[in-house]
Amino acid sequence: MPRIGFIGIGLMGLPLCRRLLAAGHALSVWNRNPAKCAPLAEAGATVAASPAELAESCEVLMLCVSDTAAVQAVVHGENGLLGHLRAGHILADFSSIDPAATRELAAQAAARGAAWVDAPVSGGVVGAEAGTLVIMAGGNAATIDRLRPVLAVLAQRVTHMGPSGAGQVTKICNQLIVAANSLLIAEAVALAESAGVDATQLAPALAGGFADSKPFQLLAPRMSTRQFTPVQWRVQTLLKDLDMAGQLAGQNGLALPMAATAASLMRQHGNAGHLADDLSSVIGQFAREHDAC
Repeated sequence: MPRIGFIGIGLMGLPLCRRLLAAGHALSVWNRNPAKCAPLAEAGATVAASPAELAESCEVLMLCVSDTAAVQAVVHGENGLLGHLRAGHILADFSSIDPAATRELAAQAAARGAAWVDAPVSGGVVGAEAGTLVIMAGGNAATIDRLRPVLAVLAQRVTHMGPSGAGQVTKICNQLIVAANSLLIAEAVALAESAGVDATQLAPALAGGFADSKPFQLLAPRMSTRQFTPVQWRVQTLLKDLDMAGQLAGQNGLALPMAATAASLMRQHGNAGHLADDLSSVIGQFAREHDAC
């Protein structure tokens, strides 16, 4: 099995690395805040001093960081990956970032003989822990096939969506649905509460019906009980992705009024001090306690 280098030990990166270690993969890790690597070091991972050090010792490099700027910093920054890439390297980027930036990064990697796969994931922290994520991949089909045995440890399905950037476009579509749906779920919970219905019963009552979905089953119970921890999805992450949806639509001459409305409401909630909070906290935008403030 190839030695894997993993960059980004956050909400998703930590459980993904734990699954790789449990499957027997030799794993080296790096994070901007080294303290977050401590649980993995205890489990057998090697902690690298820089992304460059990972590239020197690993054949497969995986990234799971917050946004486009973070990926670019890992690649181009001091002791970054780019100057240390070589023929045979495969980079799999699980981050959700700009498709155009992805295509540029893939070209830069290819110039050094390495292969870049944009492989954003969906399924949240629960899916990362259980190995049931879905991966929408962009890049060379043969390269993605080489990665499948490793990705099988992390995901229930890997779908090749097309050339570089196609995976990121698909993830933007996914996030548009999740983010807009989360606001509708919050409105439904608030409406049930205000009309005297026990909102904690919404999820079991609607399970299996046309309104059901994984986000509904995760968010509605947390919203109805005001349980916002542990954090599963951060508000700032969904807002970032809604903004990318708007930018991508503009680049393609398309209007997305629902996405624009969702972005406006999500930004209002984030600006009220909730950017780092769980997505379920958006119930505060609609519930009666919000009106009383």
